[in-house]
Amino acid sequence: MHIDLTALNLRELDTLIRAAKDRHKTLTGRAPAEKVRRMLATEARRAGYTIEEIFGPDADAARPEPKTRGRRKRAKVEPKYRDPDNRRNTWTGRGRMPRWLAAKTKHGRSVADFLIPGVARLTPKTQAVTGQRRLVKQG
Repeated sequence: MHIDLTALNLRELDTLIRAAKDRHKTLTGRAPAEKVRRMLATEARRAGYTIEEIFGPDADAARPEPKTRGRRKRAKVEPKYRDPDNRRNTWTGRGRMPRWLAAKTKHGRSVADFLIPGVARLTPKTQAVTGQRRLVKQG
């Protein structure tokens, strides 16, 4: 989280500090949710009830799910291709072909012409086999 403090005047900055202190006091002053949940379950059992009877059948469903990551980040990859006219234009070979490379290959040059020497090799294209059968003789 990033808040641009330079744009705030003194009154707005004081208000922000006061709100942050209040929020900090609220969060540090209360018990963790798991501890409260165990305490409520203990009190319910002591009174002869279950948590489901008190809070409904979705009491366990109300528990917050552990946060899962949507997508994994891919590892950082060194560039394989470089534009000889503008050395800042590079491409790793992943994803869509950049415009500068597409424009140059459109005019008859090969992608292999832009490989960075000593760093990269041309990646062979693999054809996806979909719905084709292959006959293999056994013998």
